[in-house]
Amino acid sequence: MAFAVGDRIFVLDEDISGIITKISNLVITIEDIDGFELEFEASDLVKQEDSSFGSDVFSNKSANQAISEKESEKRRKTPRAKSKERYQPTMEVDLHIHQLVKSEQGLSSHDKKTLQLDTARHKLEFAMKKKIQKIVFIHGVGEGTLKLELEYLFGRYDNIKFYDADYKKYGLGATEVYIYQNIKPNNY
Repeated sequence: MAFAVGDRIFVLDEDISGIITKISNLVITIEDIDGFELEFEASDLVKQEDSSFGSDVFSNKSANQAISEKESEKRRKTPRAKSKERYQPTMEVDLHIHQLVKSEQGLSSHDKKTLQLDTARHKLEFAMKKKIQKIVFIHGVGEGTLKLELEYLFGRYDNIKFYDADYKKYGLGATEVYIYQNIKPNNY
């Protein structure tokens, strides 16, 4: 490629550009944009074909235009609940006896079970009143008598369904209750 004094050039494999100031054999001297004179071999240089290219691409006008495009108002996305979060229970009730009383001393197994069932009934009715749709009752595995009593209690309500809670989170010791909400009045 033929170079001439005054040509705008780029240096290969370097972030340097400038104008040719002197040519001597295979060594070409350029002046970069900071005013430094640098020497390169002709094989390391590429001539800038379009003189408007270097000045326009990095001008303030194009930078300001790019910034304004970035800052232009975009439609905000409303945060969506992930499917797992959407189906998470809104209320958890731990029926383990040590969670319900400070001390188990003096309580018979019948008293403990009655306290656990009363707590479950009270929390279930509270949820119905407050229109909470999902409750998880954590009862533990044990011998399974509390779970059976809870199923009997839940079976007395027409507006609920119950099933084993998420195994990954609770294991086998929890029951999830879904409460159907009456949206329409029964005046029809």
